[in-house]
Amino acid sequence: MKKLTCYRFFKLFAFLISLISIPALAQDAKPDTTKLKLVPADSLIAPKPDTATKPPRVLIDTIRYRFAGDGNFTRGNVNRSLMVLRAELIFGGPLINIATNPRFTYGEQNGILAERDSYVDLFVDVFKKHKTYVFGLAVLETSNLRRIDIRQMAGAGIGYRVFRTKSHDLTLTNAILYESTNFFEKSTVTTVRNSFRVKGKHSFLSDKFRFNHLTFIQPALNDLSNTRWNTILSVELPLNKWMALRTSFENSYESVVETGRKRNDSRITFGISVGNK
Repeated sequence: MKKLTCYRFFKLFAFLISLISIPALAQDAKPDTTKLKLVPADSLIAPKPDTATKPPRVLIDTIRYRFAGDGNFTRGNVNRSLMVLRAELIFGGPLINIATNPRFTYGEQNGILAERDSYVDLFVDVFKKHKTYVFGLAVLETSNLRRIDIRQMAGAGIGYRVFRTKSHDLTLTNAILYESTNFFEKSTVTTVRNSFRVKGKHSFLSDKFRFNHLTFIQPALNDLSNTRWNTILSVELPLNKWMALRTSFENSYESVVETGRKRNDSRITFGISVGNK
């Protein structure tokens, strides 16, 4: 009797277990589709926005340079030697552009020193890649030709890129400068100038011919009779990607000079340039 009761209890227990398990199996077989969310395949691979690796911000990402050597040498009744060394260095980045164009000139006339001039400038352009940008500049200059012991200039201004293509680049700038000039004999002259600049680079015939020009016009704001200008024109014939033959014409004018010095100077030189731009 006892065995029969245990057997019936076991059958009842098994029946109850089966009743409980059937709905559970039914739920497993038919999941609730209303709660399912389809996950795009790409989202399994793509990193989350918060965890995505961002490229580091850099101040300078490109460096361009050019070195040029020009000269003019004559022998005979007049022995003249003239050598001009130039450089153009540009450090570019997303926000700022740093450029310098140092220049050194050395010349002799019949064995007597005529020119030993040096020029160093520094331009810091902000948002140069935009159509309109702002900049600051500083200049140091010495000149045996014009009897200048040292000239210092510093200021700031605004620039406007007229156009920029693969073959042509033209910019206009205007700045207000403070200038101090120490002459060899004349007393120091200080003034505030407006400096207007036109700078262009052009290439023709699939870069077989290049024409570059740079012009400064700098009148003094407190004395319009005190005016300076400088123009440099150069033509280049590339020999390959890195090297080019060149000829350069330069004209400069200063209304305030030492006694015995002419206000205007011009020269033509020939040479070669090397660089990656």
